[in-house]
Amino acid sequence: MSFPATILGLDLAPCSAFTPLLAMLNMNNPSSPPDSEATSGMSRAEVKASASLASIFALRMLGLFLILPVFSVHAKTLPGGDSAALVGLAMGIYGLAQSFGQIPFGVASDKYGRKKIIVVGLILFALGSFIAAGAGNIYWVIAGRAIQGAGAISAAVTAFIADSTREEHRTKAMALVGGSIGLTFALSLIISPLLYEWIGMGGIFAMTGILSLAAIGVVIWLVPSVPLVKARRVAWSEILRNSELMRLNYGVFALHMTQMAMFVVMPAALVKYAGLPITSHWKIYLPVVLASFVMMLPPVFVGEKQGKMKQVMVAAVALLFMVQLGLLLTFSMETIRWEWLVVLLLGFFIAFNVLEASQPSLVSRIAPPAAKGAALGVYNTMQALGLFCGGALGGLLKQHAGAPSVFILGSVATLCWLIIASSMKNLPRRSKAAATAAA
Repeated sequence: MSFPATILGLDLAPCSAFTPLLAMLNMNNPSSPPDSEATSGMSRAEVKASASLASIFALRMLGLFLILPVFSVHAKTLPGGDSAALVGLAMGIYGLAQSFGQIPFGVASDKYGRKKIIVVGLILFALGSFIAAGAGNIYWVIAGRAIQGAGAISAAVTAFIADSTREEHRTKAMALVGGSIGLTFALSLIISPLLYEWIGMGGIFAMTGILSLAAIGVVIWLVPSVPLVKARRVAWSEILRNSELMRLNYGVFALHMTQMAMFVVMPAALVKYAGLPITSHWKIYLPVVLASFVMMLPPVFVGEKQGKMKQVMVAAVALLFMVQLGLLLTFSMETIRWEWLVVLLLGFFIAFNVLEASQPSLVSRIAPPAAKGAALGVYNTMQALGLFCGGALGGLLKQHAGAPSVFILGSVATLCWLIIASSMKNLPRRSKAAATAAA
């Protein structure tokens, strides 16, 4: 796998992990335009836009994931880094800063254009990366991470994907985003310890800054442009009071809070119970993430094709809840078998990838056409708050109440989500003609 090509979206073909997804996209007429009803698969323009934008999204997550396997170890070498609460804050402040920027960036992308806003966000991300690269204590790392997070491009990127794809193929496009997050996570777990030994934490931050600047070129020259939607002005109340959007917004908060809190605990647990040094954790994470990515594709695409995405989502949330209960029981035992941790990790990533693929697509379908950026801004704000709360609360709970309390948090959050999701409306399968007319 070529690291730069994977991150910048220049060449997905050599990456075998994407082969099942690209095959399922069914590009049986790649030369036809995006709005052609005769095309049963995604057009070449749709795949190009989806893949390149997914790589930009993956770059944003890379800035988060690369520090997870090594930062708690590195922080002990910094002044102030002996506090688990400050370490958790350094991990989670990225999400808090994202939460303040998602709505303004999403609204601005509706008004001024997606590309311009994404470029501004990437510049901020790069600036924060370079500040963190030169940090001499935990507080400067926190400041750099906050500026990184201020480049809140998730809503603009997701809205851009929605603009660039027909509705009947939008879940496939969002699956690329969800898959890119999972693969980026796996990649970060493999290369982060190696990069840390080679270039240090400062070098990792500087590398993400350089990649962010390179990604600006991808946005400008590789991502196809699409016209802004011209439609009636949408009141904020129409977005904020929409019960279906509220369910999805809570869901993404719970998902990412649970994810971040889990990985405050999991790396140390694998060292202790599996006997694996941190540089060998990829031997568990890589096969688990890749297997979960392949296993999540059939339910997502079948659910979309048959108009049963509600059932798929509820099943994924139920699986997530069972994983949190399983982890709570496992960490409450006197003897912990590492094999159970691997099984539970697989279950987590199957659920995570299904939900990452399906939820943004549903937001883009439910939101008013002229306010996709605003609605996805709210959605990604809740995602960012989940990342922050997961890191901060996970660190505090682990330090003061022990590892099982972290999974009590996850169990309660996902149980509430399961109750909320069970009453959501099931959006019917859209015909190609209807989807084309609504695009």
